[in-house]
Amino acid sequence: MIVSKRAELEDIHLKHDLLGSIEVGILILDRKFHVQLWNQFMENHSGLTPNAVRDKCLFDLFEEIDRDWFTKKCDPVFALRSPAFIIWEQRPYVFKFNAYRPITSQSPHMYQNVTIFPLTSLSGEVEQICVVIYDVTLEAVSKQRFLSVNTQLQKMSRTDGLTGLYNRFYWEEMCELEFKRAKRTEQFSSLIILDIDHFKNINDTYGHPAGDLVIKTMAKIIKTAIRETDVAGRYGGEEYTIILPNTEAKSAKMVAERIRRLTEAFPVEYEGIEINFTISLGISMLDMSYDNYTTWIERADKGLYEAKERGRNRTVMSK
Repeated sequence: MIVSKRAELEDIHLKHDLLGSIEVGILILDRKFHVQLWNQFMENHSGLTPNAVRDKCLFDLFEEIDRDWFTKKCDPVFALRSPAFIIWEQRPYVFKFNAYRPITSQSPHMYQNVTIFPLTSLSGEVEQICVVIYDVTLEAVSKQRFLSVNTQLQKMSRTDGLTGLYNRFYWEEMCELEFKRAKRTEQFSSLIILDIDHFKNINDTYGHPAGDLVIKTMAKIIKTAIRETDVAGRYGGEEYTIILPNTEAKSAKMVAERIRRLTEAFPVEYEGIEINFTISLGISMLDMSYDNYTTWIERADKGLYEAKERGRNRTVMSK
């Protein structure tokens, strides 16, 4: 009997050491979500000892856990005896633990993956479930960094560095997509090309920094004058392009004239000097007979050429 008791105690001690040494959280809950087991990991990160949580309701101990959501996650585990999984991309954490590790200190909380699996009794019924908490903060932070850098690189690859507008390469991709969409749906769509008048004189007279300021100011004017659904780009040098989806010719001309008047009304101030400048604009409404988007651009460019030929500081609708 003594030998049997000693063996039982050694078995309990071994299990206790095992639960305390592994780097995952382990807790066992009954059907009422009362805590039956609470390992060292859970104690370390919650500050609650096993005696403090024993037979207490999990939702009373941790108010951050959404009771309805967690219960629905556990219902199939009890009823169907099938495991359930929660990944940090779906929900960053179940338990709002601090991220203590120096290597993961950039995150204010511990990101967690969670596995919930059934514990079958001798009668074959599932009266308890085991919840395993994995600290995946390092992986989560690394992935978020990667996604952030990737997003920045994507933005850089499609954005003009000086103006913040789309660069020519990306804008042409968007133009081709809009051309196909408008032709497929047979909807109106218009395109504006504009150019800063006598821009070389600005550079020659005031210097290239002043010219850059004029280019950036022009981009800001365009942004204030168009809708969120419109697509503006810097086509090259002092030339800009704008796609106006679902816009017929008359409305496109109103937008072009608004940009032209704003440009006239707001000179650029550079080193105490006011630099007045104007723009010329060409417009082309998409014609269903165009074979490709480059024809659409060429028609708008033809309007721009005519605007310059007729004295600049004007808008011309290409036909």
